[in-house]
Amino acid sequence: MATPNTENLVKKNEEYASSFDQGHLKAPPAKKYAIVTCMDARIHAPQAFGLGLGDAHIIRNAGGSARDAYRSLVVSEQMLGTNEIMLIKHTKCGMVGLTNDAALDVVHKNCGEEAKKECEGMEFHGIGHEEEGVRDDVQWLKAQKAIPNDITITGWIYDVETGKVREVK
Repeated sequence: MATPNTENLVKKNEEYASSFDQGHLKAPPAKKYAIVTCMDARIHAPQAFGLGLGDAHIIRNAGGSARDAYRSLVVSEQMLGTNEIMLIKHTKCGMVGLTNDAALDVVHKNCGEEAKKECEGMEFHGIGHEEEGVRDDVQWLKAQKAIPNDITITGWIYDVETGKVREVK
């Protein structure tokens, strides 16, 4: 059964495809970098970060977690030739202060005991504070053997109220 969202997807895709002329782009990103950022709907990554189609890999997950993105980053770096990673978390992130126990409690409340058990081995990667989360993830990435030492890794915070980014050192 079609929903308003699926109907919108089909309609907007037809409009997009009618003038699409970028089928020649290669899978490796032209600017040879990857961005890890949050899945938060307030972040319009291509516009906020100045990206055109084919420029960079954009890897999104809850909280912009490097650990959740690691598999994709290994593919990006090792198989598709990127040589830089920008890790971009954001202000007012719902992952700040989230614990695994709190997340499991929500799953249990919403979906029951079996769903909670299914998720018990899952790491939700909550963060204490945005800057702390950025520093921790950057350090973690730099320690991974499958991310070569010559890969540039930087950390950033995107402000959802102003649209500005700032580097975290």
